[in-house]
Amino acid sequence: MILTRRQVLASSTATCALALAGCETAPPPAPVPEEPRFTEDGRPIATTRAKPLSDLAARFGITPISYEERLDGDRILPATGMSLIPPQFHRQVVEYPSYHPPGTILVQNSARHLFLILDDGHALRYGISVGREGRTWRGRGRIYRRAVWPTWTPTARMIREDPSLSRFAGGMPGGPRNPLGARALYLMSGGRDQGYRIHGTPEYWLIGEYVSSGCIRMVNQDAIDLYERVPIGTQVFTI
Repeated sequence: MILTRRQVLASSTATCALALAGCETAPPPAPVPEEPRFTEDGRPIATTRAKPLSDLAARFGITPISYEERLDGDRILPATGMSLIPPQFHRQVVEYPSYHPPGTILVQNSARHLFLILDDGHALRYGISVGREGRTWRGRGRIYRRAVWPTWTPTARMIREDPSLSRFAGGMPGGPRNPLGARALYLMSGGRDQGYRIHGTPEYWLIGEYVSSGCIRMVNQDAIDLYERVPIGTQVFTI
């Protein structure tokens, strides 16, 4: 059949329209609103899922730990909302060449990381919170005491800055609301106890921040994990 010029033009127009229709893409989906991290009364909303361990962990027999609520001795260890903590501060095995022997603890204030040195150029890395400006612990020390659900006693300086803490001058018993959390490792530095600790914290959502009065804070479950790996006499250095 011979098409007229008008029929050819009409056919071409229809074909182009169909092609253009086929090239159209659906509009991008509307962004999903971010779920609130806190309730109206300030309580954190979170899940306990932690970033998975790398394949390196199996080489050292390091397995995931649970951040869910559980019984710890005669106390309830509250759940930790790991989704509120940036992934770089989740417990992880990493490559970390060091001249320090395995079992040494290195604290990197600038990155808010604590490294427990392993064999073969690797380390078990934890996220931490460290001291506010002017209060960050620096130097070297050793663990001379370890405590489960420790008593917290505010220093004279803390009480001067916040007189309401005077009610704890005799010590606050260990428990879920205690600032030292579920475990504490006490540091001897400069030949004496200067008040610095590596300890758990109930304020887990502040991990990765400069917030303490000089102590090194960890997620409670991470503090327990570290506590079980290091004996009295462990050397601790800042880097």
